[in-house]
Amino acid sequence: MEEITDLCEEKCIHPNLVENTLHSMPDLDTLFALAELFKVFGDTTRVRIICALFENELCVCDIAEVLGMGQSAISHQLRLLRNAHLVRVRREGKSSFYSLDDDHVRLLFEQGLSHVKEENPHA
Repeated sequence: MEEITDLCEEKCIHPNLVENTLHSMPDLDTLFALAELFKVFGDTTRVRIICALFENELCVCDIAEVLGMGQSAISHQLRLLRNAHLVRVRREGKSSFYSLDDDHVRLLFEQGLSHVKEENPHA
């Protein structure tokens, strides 16, 4: 069985492919912003919060109860999600209710979940 390596055995640049790729790539600032967005998804608590908000708008107390965590820990994660424009907040009296910011958040989550389940059907 032949071992697959991550290197080419010889250097052979394909100029037309390189040029086409360079023209289709977003600028570096956009790619940086995308990487920062994906970093937000890199925490299990934040992913659980996003999942909890799929069905209902929830207040911080509700989210804390669903996740079995304290409100201050949830509040910290919600601040990061809000700063990344993944959730939005609505004040009602003394309560703060959170929901997904838009359908893009749902789509990102669902696509990621679909990919994970494809790799691990028991997930």
